[in-house]
Amino acid sequence: MLDIRDLTAAYGPVTALDGVSFTAPEGKITAVLGANGAGKTSLLRTISGLLRPTKGTAYLADQDLSRVPVERMSRLGLAHVPEGRGVITELTVEENLRLGRLGRADRAKPTDLERIYTLFPKLADRRHKTAHVLSGGERQMLVIGRALLATPKVLLLDEPSLGLAPRIVAQIFDLLKSLVESDGLTIVLVEQNARSALSIADYGAVLNLGKLVVHDDAAVLAADDTLRHAYLGF
Repeated sequence: MLDIRDLTAAYGPVTALDGVSFTAPEGKITAVLGANGAGKTSLLRTISGLLRPTKGTAYLADQDLSRVPVERMSRLGLAHVPEGRGVITELTVEENLRLGRLGRADRAKPTDLERIYTLFPKLADRRHKTAHVLSGGERQMLVIGRALLATPKVLLLDEPSLGLAPRIVAQIFDLLKSLVESDGLTIVLVEQNARSALSIADYGAVLNLGKLVVHDDAAVLAADDTLRHAYLGF
């Protein structure tokens, strides 16, 4: 579904990605792991067009994403949830959710919204409340729900567990796994919590200083003591 080929990107003179290549298979979770500064966030930003590559590209099915304007990514089936749980606090929960359909030709239908409320019952309880009243975990649910309203084929998630209680992290990771199983969604998950990410992922890609160290089955990476100690911190 997502084919990354020799992807290279930089911030001015600083190389953020250096010839990264791997495939995120359709209907699977691929965890992108590594220490701070490894290039994980830069990888997602480059795939979604927020950072333009200096070399290489990413393909969504047969579409070369390096030639696609950022505002068209949603219509191609790509949704990106950046780190930071960015919501518009002055808008209600439901108004924030409806923003997820703005990049598409159609608009959110009541059935679309009700599905999000079924996935995230806490959002249903607060649908008419402004987003500033939400907890950190609820805001993370809101930005994921907003991305799902765009009906993506591929969901890019950057550090969804950051700053959340373990119980909330477990709920979100369980939901991601269920979306893959029920909807065939393809997920690329950037995570600092490598142990938790590998527990739900099918595949893993480990980055170090902008370079790909290894891409393999998640179970293989989790069982490699040398790799875990050197790059994954557990």
